[in-house]
Amino acid sequence: MKQDQSKIIREQVDRSALREHSTPLYLTSSFIFDSAEQGRAVFAGEEDAMIYSRYANPNTSEFINKVCILEGAEAGLSFASGMAAVFASFAGIIESGDHIVSSRAIFGSTHQLFTELFPRWGVTTTYVDAANPEEWEKAIQPNTKIIFLESPSNPGLELVDLEWLGKFKEKYPHIILSIDNCFATPYLQKPIQYGFDLVIHSATKYMDGQGRVLGGIVVGKQELIDKLMFFIRHTGPALSPFNAWIISKSLDTLGIRMDRHCSNALALAEALENHPEIEDVKYPFLPSHPQYELAKKQMKAGGGIVTFVVKGGFERAKAFVDHLEMILYTSNLGDSRSIATHPASTTHSKLSEDERLNLGIKPGSIRLSVGLEDQQDIINDILQALEKTKQ
Repeated sequence: MKQDQSKIIREQVDRSALREHSTPLYLTSSFIFDSAEQGRAVFAGEEDAMIYSRYANPNTSEFINKVCILEGAEAGLSFASGMAAVFASFAGIIESGDHIVSSRAIFGSTHQLFTELFPRWGVTTTYVDAANPEEWEKAIQPNTKIIFLESPSNPGLELVDLEWLGKFKEKYPHIILSIDNCFATPYLQKPIQYGFDLVIHSATKYMDGQGRVLGGIVVGKQELIDKLMFFIRHTGPALSPFNAWIISKSLDTLGIRMDRHCSNALALAEALENHPEIEDVKYPFLPSHPQYELAKKQMKAGGGIVTFVVKGGFERAKAFVDHLEMILYTSNLGDSRSIATHPASTTHSKLSEDERLNLGIKPGSIRLSVGLEDQQDIINDILQALEKTKQ
């Protein structure tokens, strides 16, 4: 039996009569019917065929199929962005009066959904300490609809024991277990094998891998994807065929790229761990990480993100990023180029200071998305910026 990498490289939509080797771009808004009867049958669900690129397109279908192969999922849907995927995974399912249980360490925009948007619809959320089983148990309510988490989390790299949570959820078969698997990618971690119902990705990150396009995807159980399909069919968060084509091509190299991201990230974490200008370094495959053994149990490698705290707080962090010479400063991650981000003033700036501290985000915290450059060049750039900003 072929391994995943072989499967996704060979996964391709049906060739046209032109016998093209590489999947072409299907830049069409709609698809024609051979007859009025076929049009009726397709809209009635009696015949499976493309209708409109807002619903499905050969390029988006190929992308979805590849991610389903990697995650071991029954079906999936693509979206215009990662947050569109996150939003739809809830909005297509929840109803007024429902309750969500979420790990506390989540992305800032997802936090805003839970605290600002969903309460308008009568949906409440309870946050829990992901590493504390007692909190998960206490948080469940009769109206709990979804359990949601990120692992590793953004940006604190906190892990959740996926096997434990999958077994915990067995006591509540009516609850949907959902995870944002963006940081790990399906190459490093496969939540569905632990009993997860839905897996979400910002394809903008490692799936594209070069900072070119936006995209998102949700894969999981067929019955849930069918439910979400109704939502996206009538709300329109569609991924463009061009972006789907780009990301689908990029998935062919996901494995080899993640291997390099991970080896570079581990080397950087090791180089910074005992540096006198660094307060703390977090990386899942660093033995000093409090959940190191768990990381080794459920992840193939530690991923491409290293989070560290520079001494001197906010002002030192600002000076540090301004003195980076090769590494870029932006809010994206998962790029072939190394990227530094200051979460407290960018991605998580809408959270209160107490909320940030609860997530391990300090004024001096830096999230480093480690790229594919030469390993020593990445380390040297960090070291020279630290040296120039010593206080």
